[in-house]
Amino acid sequence: MIRPYVLADTNWKHLKDFKYDLAILPWGATEAHNYHLPYSTDVIEGTAVAEESGKIAWEKGAKVVILPTIPFGVNTGQSDIYLDVNLNPSTQFAILKDVITVLDRQGIRKFMILNSHGGNNWKSIVRELGLLFPKMFLCVGEWVKTVDRTKYFDDPGDHADEMETSLILHLAPDLVLDKKEWGDGNEKKNKIEAFTQGWAWSERPWSKISEDTGVGNPQASTKAKGERFFNAICEKMGQLFVEIAEADTDNLYE
Repeated sequence: MIRPYVLADTNWKHLKDFKYDLAILPWGATEAHNYHLPYSTDVIEGTAVAEESGKIAWEKGAKVVILPTIPFGVNTGQSDIYLDVNLNPSTQFAILKDVITVLDRQGIRKFMILNSHGGNNWKSIVRELGLLFPKMFLCVGEWVKTVDRTKYFDDPGDHADEMETSLILHLAPDLVLDKKEWGDGNEKKNKIEAFTQGWAWSERPWSKISEDTGVGNPQASTKAKGERFFNAICEKMGQLFVEIAEADTDNLYE
C-alpha cells in the first residue's frame, strides 16, 4: 500500500498537482552498536519514527512528507572502529543546503531534521542555513528526547543500551544477535570530573571508553518495552508534525 506521506513510496501521478506543507528529513548514522545490534540501528530507528509519526500526522490532516533517511552521521570520535562511516559537519551542511534549495524553490517552506544520532549537532548548521534561506522555517526534532526514558526502562544508557536494544527488538528483531552475545556496555568515565558532570565537553574517543562499543547495559531489554516506547515517541512527534504543518511561522510568539 502506497503511503502518500513517504516520498520514497509515492509517485508523480500523486505529486504533480499536490503541495506539502512540511518536509521531514530523518538523519541517522552507520556505526557499531555493541556486539549485538546492527550498524543500521540509528537508520532503522529514525526511519521508523519518522514514518509512523508521519502517518499519525497525515491521518490528522497534516500535509507532511518524509524524505529518505540520510544513513551517515558524524563519527569523528570513532575513526578506528571498523566501518563506522564518518560524515563531517561541513558535508552535512552542503547536503542540507542542496536539499533546502530544492524545497525553497518549490515552495515547501517548513523543514525539519529528525535527528537519530547523538554525534550529529545541528544548531550552528541550522543557524547558518537560516540566514541563507530567510523564507524557510528550519527546525530540528530529537526523537530520543520526546519522552522520559526512565518511565520505560530500568537502566537507560547512551548507546546500544536497554532503550536501543528494546527498540530494535521491536522494529527489526531478526537483526539482533542472541542474548548470550550481548556486551555489558560498560563506560569508562573521564578522570576529569567536569567532563563527566557535563559542564565541560571534549569528544569521547569511543574505543577508549567502551570495549564492546556500547554505553549502557542492554540486559533488561525487551520487545514489549521497545513497542511501548516507540508508540509514545511517535504519538508525541506526530502531533508536533501537525502543529508545525499548520502553524503560521510568521506569527509563532505571544
